[in-house]
Amino acid sequence: MAIQQTAEYEKGLTFEKVWAALMENREQLMETDRIVQETARQMKETDRGFQETKKLVDRVTANMGGLNNTLGELVENLIAARLWEKFDAYPYNLKQAYQRMPLYEGHTSRVLTDIDILLANGEYAMAVEVKAHLDKTDDVDHHLKRMELIRKYPPAQCVGRKLLGAMAGGSVDPDVQAYAQHAGFFVLELTGENVALAECPAGFKPREW
Repeated sequence: MAIQQTAEYEKGLTFEKVWAALMENREQLMETDRIVQETARQMKETDRGFQETKKLVDRVTANMGGLNNTLGELVENLIAARLWEKFDAYPYNLKQAYQRMPLYEGHTSRVLTDIDILLANGEYAMAVEVKAHLDKTDDVDHHLKRMELIRKYPPAQCVGRKLLGAMAGGSVDPDVQAYAQHAGFFVLELTGENVALAECPAGFKPREW
């Protein structure tokens, strides 16, 4: 019975039927291939758009970084000008001033950190950290660590001198100011074209390292 059914089935398989089936499959394959190619093209366009967007973001980020650096340097230069005068009420006489001083690890060439502004005289030295916007307590914590490094690896201007610390900003958050003063730092703020020493709280005693 099975042999008879197979023979009858084979009689129905004409060349025309087989060819039509092949053509139908070919059209389906061509349509599938067209869809795959179109999808690949769209993905390629999407990737190209993503890459262009990434390049644009990178350029903007780089420009913003440069702008932030320029602003930081401007604030630092404005604050550094005749900064020692802001401490006339104290017996420091800090008339030697240095900017962007690297701090090396011992006698090696490895730079551990840098000091934005260093004021000094025969008895005292003061390390001043400058921020365009002094608005993070983390900045205060970092300067505390910097002070320990300066004490451990003092540059020549700090050797044998009492070490003081200060923080300055183009703008200063009141809470961060209080935090810095509690840590024993003087705080200065740029006000217009002048630099003002922030009023110290009652009982304030500058810390010496």
